[in-house]
Amino acid sequence: MLRRKEGTTVAAVIKVTGWQTHSVRGFFAGVVRKKLHLNLNSEELNGKRVYRISDGKRRNDARKGGHKRAP
Repeated sequence: MLRRKEGTTVAAVIKVTGWQTHSVRGFFAGVVRKKLHLNLNSEELNGKRVYRISDGKRRNDARKGGHKRAP
């Protein structure tokens, strides 16, 4: 859904997955952006926020082993 040219909305992901709004947003931030380091962009179209992975490639700022986790 995120890789489609037209992107997707939080509401569409909720409909498909049955997740709650905060879970979808957490997935976008925690998994798509932080863990997978993908370029997730959003824009407002016709009064709705649309999310899409812009090129399917990893972000340029993705850390490569330099990030240290707190103990």
